[in-house]
Amino acid sequence: MPVHTRRQVLAGLGAIGAQCLASTAHAFDPLGWFGAKIERGARLRVLRWKPYVDAEEAMFLANSQRFAEKTGVEVRVESDVTENLLLRARKTADNQVGADIIFETADNVHSFPEKLLDLTALAEDLGRKYGGWHPTMRVYGMHHDRWVALPHGALPYCLTYRISHIRAAGFEKMPTNLGDFLTLCQRLAQNGTPAGFPLGRSANDAASWTHWCLWAHGGKVANANNEVVLYSPETIAALEYAKQLFQTFRPETLSWVDSSNNLAFLAGECSLTANPVSIYATALRANDPQRRAMAADIDHAAFPIGPVGQSTESGSMSLALVFRHTPYPNAAREYLRWMMEKEQYDPWLAASKGYLSPPLAYYEKNPVWTSDPKVTPFRDFTRRMLPIGHAGSLGKAASAVLGQLIVVDMFADVCGNKKTPQEAASHAAAHARKYYSA
Repeated sequence: MPVHTRRQVLAGLGAIGAQCLASTAHAFDPLGWFGAKIERGARLRVLRWKPYVDAEEAMFLANSQRFAEKTGVEVRVESDVTENLLLRARKTADNQVGADIIFETADNVHSFPEKLLDLTALAEDLGRKYGGWHPTMRVYGMHHDRWVALPHGALPYCLTYRISHIRAAGFEKMPTNLGDFLTLCQRLAQNGTPAGFPLGRSANDAASWTHWCLWAHGGKVANANNEVVLYSPETIAALEYAKQLFQTFRPETLSWVDSSNNLAFLAGECSLTANPVSIYATALRANDPQRRAMAADIDHAAFPIGPVGQSTESGSMSLALVFRHTPYPNAAREYLRWMMEKEQYDPWLAASKGYLSPPLAYYEKNPVWTSDPKVTPFRDFTRRMLPIGHAGSLGKAASAVLGQLIVVDMFADVCGNKKTPQEAASHAAAHARKYYSA
């Protein structure tokens, strides 16, 4: 049975597929470990996010193709942009019609857990087999004591910087505390090689670093009882620190969105930002010799640790959801198991070239993390990250606060001199309370 896609991107992948197939000929029992046969005539509709790395999508499709060939299950894979994916997942949950499996990039799953198939047996089996799920992965995948989603990976954000520029600012490596990090940014600005972090309305790049800054100071939208505690001394401290940082940035960062810092960095207008591996990857494969040479001067590091004394990083997830309406639950579970087994997951992770951080400890051994030491910091992101609802529960309220960009807007209002830290925190807390009290 073939894998169908709208763009037929499997064309030309025969050699890759044959290479992978040779290593897995006896690795998969199509009857499944559940003790139940895959449903006769099973067909799966799979919806996933549009690729950031073409080779990643190609390997995803090749793995899906081989599942179809070994089981006779017809698999149709479609990709869509993140914004549409969010809406389509909610619509599928509401109407119980649509894709059987969705790989989504938000925490939608906790808005409709009752509409999702129980994946507990599968998830626990994979955890035992592959070194265990990182703690934040369990938070994203579980609703109470039931697994309702399978973490597929995280989109990792690290500090991306020019080595020569931070050396010129008096630092041999990236600072690990907030005080030295601010000093570095101040010196970069004095040298005419400023840092720049997006403050435009984005649930990706801007949300990543602003949540890090909030959490690093001990601020949070909600506490463990899901009470809004955003208006706090810790939040005020985070906003005051961010304003000092912003004074070292290029002023146009107030309107920067996800691609803006990439473009500025590659144009030589920014020496330090927060990003996935994409800036470095773009420089490596550039046709322009100057830009390609820049890759040798790029490196990555984890975010500094604040007064809370632990990593507080934030990023997007790739979560696999199976909807209860699927007429083929066994086929869906087996498809996910197949995609997460090492014979498929390791080549897929390697093809992503560091763009996804693994949810299971075993996959930290993948050579992609050590073949180029500049990619290594992305490996441990899933160990360092916190769930977006920290320290409250994931669910409709946390999802709405992220979607409404309440934290991003709070930081932008202070950095752009629209509000004092106290005014911005009070306004944001009132806005968040509307969702947490609903």
